[in-house]
Amino acid sequence: MAPTKLVTSTAPSQQSIPANPQALLNAVLEANKGTHDPRTRTVLDALIRHLHAFASEVKLTYEELHAGLDFMVRVGQATGPAKHEGILLADILGLATLVLLMDAKAVLAAGGTEPALIGPFWRSNQPVRPNGARIAADGTTGAALFVHGRVLSLNGEPIQGARVETWQASPGGLYENQDPEQEDMNLRAVFETDANGRFWFESVKPSGYGVPIDGPCGELLSLQNRDHMRPAHLHFIAIAPGHKVLTTQIFDERDPYAYSDAAFGAVGSLLREFQPDSQGHFHLDVELRLEPGETRIPKPPLP
Repeated sequence: MAPTKLVTSTAPSQQSIPANPQALLNAVLEANKGTHDPRTRTVLDALIRHLHAFASEVKLTYEELHAGLDFMVRVGQATGPAKHEGILLADILGLATLVLLMDAKAVLAAGGTEPALIGPFWRSNQPVRPNGARIAADGTTGAALFVHGRVLSLNGEPIQGARVETWQASPGGLYENQDPEQEDMNLRAVFETDANGRFWFESVKPSGYGVPIDGPCGELLSLQNRDHMRPAHLHFIAIAPGHKVLTTQIFDERDPYAYSDAAFGAVGSLLREFQPDSQGHFHLDVELRLEPGETRIPKPPLP
């Protein structure tokens, strides 16, 4: 086997980089000018500027830099079939909610449904069930929860044939992929709306739960002396041709962590009352209003 040949640039160096932070930043930005895609170049330019400004502001040491790089490596290593540590990191820093709120500014002004985090537990190939089905497997304990929903356009017209995906944690505070005691795909379903844009199903009332703290994100929460709890909620994704995909969560406003969500997802109108009845059951009405536009379906973080 022939030895590997090192390829070196033959372009003459015009001048060395002056040894000061501003000149270094200018040189790095100059190197980024070769990025062909305009949007990618814009994002990288901003990232470079803010990274350099951050390091200068906090007077970042070389040891701290490597500790941060090690943290990011461990975020990747902690991602697997049971959780996505990268998504969890974006959640507990409020970054994911910020991006959602910026993206949804126009639709919120037009009366659309507030978006919320996909989170790290959405699975591909969730079971398709008929409207009215019970999504809790036999043996799943907890108070019955009856969900009645509608998918509408911004002008209030019902959307027939919309796909609605839902998933939730059990009353024990675990998603089924985290819990070997639960049946596979428990408390998950895909529904299709009828001619009136309606979907409905029976479940069990979820409880709040703690985000996973067995990885680097848990270390970060501990460093910040923060609680790791999330309020009880149901996830929804609504997909309809000719409309943008809506990802949202509906939170129990009576949950003790309703106003201190570790993932900063319980915002605005997403806090609702799970209405009790005389039989000890609960009822939740959900209205999902979709913005017109291109239908871009996100990739589930888990198989």
